[in-house]
Amino acid sequence: MREEEISIFWFRRDLRLADNAGLYYALKENKAVLPIFIFDKNILDKLEDKNDRRVDFINQVLLHLKKDLQNRGSDLVVFYDEPTLVFESILKERKIHRVYANHDYEPQAIERDERVKKILLEKGVEFKTYKDQCVFEKNEVLKDNGTPYTVFTPYSRKWKEKLTPGHYISYPTEHFFLSFLKINPQPIITLKELGFEKTAIVFNPEIILNTQLIRNYKECRDFPAVNGTSKLSMHLRFGTLSIRKLIRENINLSETWVNELIWRDFYMMILWHFPHVAQRSFKKEYDHIPWLNNETHFQKWCDGKTGFPIVDAGMRELNATGFMHNRVRMIVSSFLVKDLLVDWRWGEAYFAKKLDDFDLSANNGGWQWASGSGCDAAPYFRVFNPSTQQQKFDPDFKYIKRWVSEFGTQGYPEPIINHDLARKRTIEIYKNTLSGFKQQKLFREA
Repeated sequence: MREEEISIFWFRRDLRLADNAGLYYALKENKAVLPIFIFDKNILDKLEDKNDRRVDFINQVLLHLKKDLQNRGSDLVVFYDEPTLVFESILKERKIHRVYANHDYEPQAIERDERVKKILLEKGVEFKTYKDQCVFEKNEVLKDNGTPYTVFTPYSRKWKEKLTPGHYISYPTEHFFLSFLKINPQPIITLKELGFEKTAIVFNPEIILNTQLIRNYKECRDFPAVNGTSKLSMHLRFGTLSIRKLIRENINLSETWVNELIWRDFYMMILWHFPHVAQRSFKKEYDHIPWLNNETHFQKWCDGKTGFPIVDAGMRELNATGFMHNRVRMIVSSFLVKDLLVDWRWGEAYFAKKLDDFDLSANNGGWQWASGSGCDAAPYFRVFNPSTQQQKFDPDFKYIKRWVSEFGTQGYPEPIINHDLARKRTIEIYKNTLSGFKQQKLFREA
């Protein structure tokens, strides 16, 4: 009897059955599709905190997917290993026709996919991937001369000009669910077996978007004490919600809110075209800034004990919940880089460890924006005043009092620096460094 030939759909940043581009094509083109997920040892083994909410969240989502697939007579097979070793093992056990997945744009993910593709091609297996986690990708929104945008506003204009309903159509995977491979229920690796612990995070598959909140987004989004943001970033990060669905259902509710989704596409595009930003400044002259990198100051920033209430509230919210309001992210990042003169990469790495919605392109873009080193970044002489920001966006101290219990008492620390002096110092250092770099460049070109 001839062994059944199967195709594989590899879940990554697209943990849903509905409106999933790669899954749609896998099911439509094949009659026996095995869904798999790989807990990548290369990623998990580097996570120091074994109480990681993101790993717990993914595990809960996978359990939900398994239950849904088991109800259809199939299942999700979950691995914990290096992806290349997983596919080498599968190729020894099964006859594979094709492997399907959705695009990933991070440098390490691209390298991973190239390694997997090589192994598959050696066995004559095609590896097909599709656009799923953004509206426009790679070279889809370019300047008229064919080069990538590095400034957001003209990029967003072109993005909106190109947008048609065809860009946010739904992929009706439900029409082809009978194409899932029929298999008996498979065991799933537990959090404990992965080396992680249960956290307080809860995945709710019923994701409800408050349309009134979207309508009021422009007026409310900057006030951290107000429930004015959608808090969907984690769902977008892991693909439990389709970006096309968000656009489709809310395109006319708030241009300001849609602009936030465009920023997401913009930073993914930047990372794709300029992968060096993952380690270095987009503007290479900013890599010459002589950071102070005071470890004591950095630790006080991490712990939310700087003596600047809005900064401390943000850091404590992050440490306690894995989330930080976007306006506060801008304030705390500006404070670390431009008040404390700590390398933006230190802050980027800390956010990468703590944020539930951590996304390399957006996190990197945000930190380079704050430091002035990125594309379309805040100018180096723009230094947020934490007190002014608090007066403007948390005037009644509601957000601060929620996270800094000792605020207003003798137990609250004195400011670790003088903001006015720190601001002048930073502007002077930036100015001298960038001016010196410019002079050296002119000398080399002479």
